[in-house]
Amino acid sequence: MTVPPIDASFSTVQTTSVHGRAVSYLSAGEGPLLLLVHGMAGTARNWDPVIEPLALRNTVVAPDFPGHGDSAPGAGDYSLGSLASGLRDLMVALGHERATLVGHSLGGGVALQFAYQFPAMVERLVLVSSGGLGPEVGAILRAAALPGADLFIRATAAPGATAVGWVAGALGKVGLRANDDLAEVGRAYAALADPDRRKAFLATLHAVVGTEGQRVAALDRLYLAENLPILIVWGERDPIIPVAHGRAAHSQLPGSRLELFPGAGHMPQLESPGRFAAVLQRFLDETEPAAFDGNAWRARFRSA
Repeated sequence: MTVPPIDASFSTVQTTSVHGRAVSYLSAGEGPLLLLVHGMAGTARNWDPVIEPLALRNTVVAPDFPGHGDSAPGAGDYSLGSLASGLRDLMVALGHERATLVGHSLGGGVALQFAYQFPAMVERLVLVSSGGLGPEVGAILRAAALPGADLFIRATAAPGATAVGWVAGALGKVGLRANDDLAEVGRAYAALADPDRRKAFLATLHAVVGTEGQRVAALDRLYLAENLPILIVWGERDPIIPVAHGRAAHSQLPGSRLELFPGAGHMPQLESPGRFAAVLQRFLDETEPAAFDGNAWRARFRSA
């Protein structure tokens, strides 16, 4: 399998210090802030194909989670709450007060947690093949949560194209198709040969996934986001997190929008970047940023 090259020429890689640790992020454009949040074992590069069209009318910032990409490892806490706090701290460090959060997979769960912890900082919420909306998850992640998975990953995640090809072939046997989706999974797996990346991946995984599925769900708190503009994007052939989660969340949030990508898997932003960018920009154009009302927020808690 040939891994497609990544064109990252439009965005710039920058690094800032947050609490004494280096945080790497991609940045491009000017305008309202779009914060693009990557998924499990991913990096900011998961957004490369859509950064240029989105940056034509927005400030786009795509950070690497602690211990992922070029960001320094965290302090040991890779829970959703800690990752959400890290995004808040990065926004403050960069001088931003509010953002539209776009979260993919694990990043969707973190974006949901961010909206729960820091509602006044969220203008809109975009969930892409999002975690945190139900217990089901693909066998690959459940297997990675098994005891001894660290030893297996250490032995098989050799760097380079050979490892990516080997992983692509193995994952193809459990339902992932040979496309950009699978290529990125293979690329992410090969990166786990690095001890720091592998440690961060396993710590993050164990915080949200067990052998029986996802440990964390936001379903009991979705009502708090009822006045927030929400876009849900999913590939109809997602083998990692079932599209049924997106449909169920949409039904619980009557004001949300649901965009399904026929034929796409777990990474619609990579498989159909043109359509993804167009769908997202249309959502931004047709909705107004949420105005946070503390009294209404508290009233929802009481009514629940």
